[in-house]
Amino acid sequence: MAEIVTVAARSRHEIDKIKGSRFFATVAPAAAVDDALALVASLRAEFPDATHHCWAWRGRGRDHYRYSDDGEPSGSAGRPILGAVDGRELADVAVVVTRYYGGTKLGTGGLARAYRLCAVETLARVELVRARTTTEVVLRFDYERSGAVQGVLAAHRLEPIASEYGARVELRVAVPDEELTRFAAALRERTAGQVTVEEARR
Repeated sequence: MAEIVTVAARSRHEIDKIKGSRFFATVAPAAAVDDALALVASLRAEFPDATHHCWAWRGRGRDHYRYSDDGEPSGSAGRPILGAVDGRELADVAVVVTRYYGGTKLGTGGLARAYRLCAVETLARVELVRARTTTEVVLRFDYERSGAVQGVLAAHRLEPIASEYGARVELRVAVPDEELTRFAAALRERTAGQVTVEEARR
């Protein structure tokens, strides 16, 4: 079964001050980079006087990541935070480390250690969960094929997460990755190929 390990819920932890600077991390599930950006925006609103909100997001797959130094020296914040996430082999997670400058510069190396330490300590305290990986697909078919499509959905114990009824029926379904090939084949067989299956745009 294809699975990922992610965080169960949003949480926060503050480490001991480093040369007067405060560092605390907020961790949250984030299936898409937009979820990470929304988390950053919420923290900017919650802590508008903070000096920096540096962050990293890791999705599913080696190339699904983003990070930001948010004004800190290049490479001193976002990438060390991402390294902490990858060290736990997590996916669909965002980590934002908020800093209040304490009056003493830490240098690029000192900042990288501080941001990574804050992320590592916070991730060590969160509850982790395993989740099946899924792919959202859009099914399009004529109304007379509805019974056959519903039969395939029931056989795979799937429920549409969105539906649209226009000239044709359009259903959005999250299918476990390990079932996707069999699911698409069953749809083609039951409908004589009269249903289109496309990966949904995220």
